[in-house]
Amino acid sequence: MKAIGIIAEYNPFTNGHLYHIQTIKEKYPDYAVVVVMNGHFTERGDISIIDKWKRTEIALKCGADLVVELPFPFATQSADFFAYGGITILEKLQVEKVIFGSESNKIEDLEEIAKVQVENNDLEKLVKVYSKLGNNYPTALSNAIFDLTGKKINAPNDLLGVSYIKTILQNKYKIQPETIERTNDYHGTSSASHVRELLKEKEDVKEYVPELEIPYLNNLHFLDDYFDLIKYKITTEQDLSIYQTVEEGIEFALKREISTCNSLEELISRIKTKRYTYNKISRMIIHILCNFTKEKAKQMKEVTYIRLLGFNQKGKDYLNQIKKEINLPIISKITREKDSMLEYEIETTKIYDIKNTDNLISKEFDKIIVIGGEND
Repeated sequence: MKAIGIIAEYNPFTNGHLYHIQTIKEKYPDYAVVVVMNGHFTERGDISIIDKWKRTEIALKCGADLVVELPFPFATQSADFFAYGGITILEKLQVEKVIFGSESNKIEDLEEIAKVQVENNDLEKLVKVYSKLGNNYPTALSNAIFDLTGKKINAPNDLLGVSYIKTILQNKYKIQPETIERTNDYHGTSSASHVRELLKEKEDVKEYVPELEIPYLNNLHFLDDYFDLIKYKITTEQDLSIYQTVEEGIEFALKREISTCNSLEELISRIKTKRYTYNKISRMIIHILCNFTKEKAKQMKEVTYIRLLGFNQKGKDYLNQIKKEINLPIISKITREKDSMLEYEIETTKIYDIKNTDNLISKEFDKIIVIGGEND
């Protein structure tokens, strides 16, 4: 049996995600679908509105066969770190292809842009020129790539796809990238960010998510719910610069503004600049909240384990087929494993759990989702 890989957050799982999985299964019916999914915090600097076990269950019921965890140090950093963690786990799991949504659906263009970033020595020189003109890094990079290739991409899934391909090229991985066009033609398709906003405003989202997900959309988490904790942390911490992504003196702006802010949105809007985008500041705040220091980031640059969140019979069969060839520990239940990144993952769940009533910590030690088996 072969496998197709997906890297996802499912925050929440939308009809677009369902379309993604269904399209893969129609094209590759005999393949197992392996999903690498973040835990409780996300790449955009947000929080998962539904815990990772519920999202695992939803994904399996919607067609995924095996779900594994993308650890916090990869899940909450910029696109290149996120891509490295996700693609490396898929490579270790011996998937043949990674298939991702793409606004352009032009894999050849994405591969050309990725190749320029990996191989062209003039790129960084041009990026520095554009940065000195006052552009933030993503804009400077986009302008430099256009100068070298005549191609420009700004859409988020295309940008993330380029990061996936860069990881494959840089590490000489065997995995092959493939795209599925991001489309609004599929009935009831809307972005996960739009669905989150509707849920936050307590609006009806039945049009945009699979019917089976509706019962899971209660006791939701939003980052604003943690604002009192964030405010306490920023106010009492002596040196914010120890935290990952807190750079170039922005810690002073955080300290200055936090005392008179009454919401996270207000804080971010006050310190957001052309150089410090909304997402970049949000990631910074997540790192402060979760005690993710620069020292931790240095120590946690490599994937050191594969954490199983759930599977069905097909996923179990695939895992049994390949597990002897995987050179990383496969963790289905946390017992006596001593891995600093895994222990830190549990710490982030404790922080997430502060505003929760489901006792998620116990699930870290005994919960694995099985669909089509005894836990179904």
